[in-house]
Amino acid sequence: MQVWKSTLADHLLRVGAIKFGEFPIKNGSISPIYVDLRVLISDAEALGETGVAMLDVLQHHSKFDHICGLPYAGLPIISAIMVQSLHVSAGKKLSAIYPRKEKKEYGTQKQIEGVFVSGDTVIVIDDVITDGGAKLEFIQILTDAGLRVRDVLVVVDREQGGKEALANHGYTLHSIFTLRELIEYYLESGKVEGEMGNRVLAYLGQSVT
Repeated sequence: MQVWKSTLADHLLRVGAIKFGEFPIKNGSISPIYVDLRVLISDAEALGETGVAMLDVLQHHSKFDHICGLPYAGLPIISAIMVQSLHVSAGKKLSAIYPRKEKKEYGTQKQIEGVFVSGDTVIVIDDVITDGGAKLEFIQILTDAGLRVRDVLVVVDREQGGKEALANHGYTLHSIFTLRELIEYYLESGKVEGEMGNRVLAYLGQSVT
């Protein structure tokens, strides 16, 4: 794993964004791992490193007009990206927008905040993807407003069908990490003990190495 990625992976573990134990999930089963990147907002260093990593990916995508954070976890991430972009002199000047979960019934009555025009292209930003359902719901809000979406960028892909679901609708998923990549790094570096790490890999339905 590249040094900058291992540094970010260490931050995620340190701030409790990656938790090990027993966690009930929606389908009634128990997961040995929980990914909670909402805690990034409480740690400036970890959030800043996340912004740097996301910006590095974005710099390879020149054909977009805005980054679009999804509520709520994606909002501090796009803020971190915007701040980090100020330190890249040759970088693309960024613009950010975000959709509201519910349309405002007062004032401007907007459902999408920020400055944009119909026909603009956005890259959707969020923390984690599982099955992709929530991403598709927000993408529909964006496309209903005339925005074009081709790419989705997340910090962690749990590899539980989200990439395929987006692809079936014509969208491409990009991620800083897959969950398997994180777990294998934690195992190899001794940051997670072997039994727990292998339990997670088994839970994910992948071969244990």
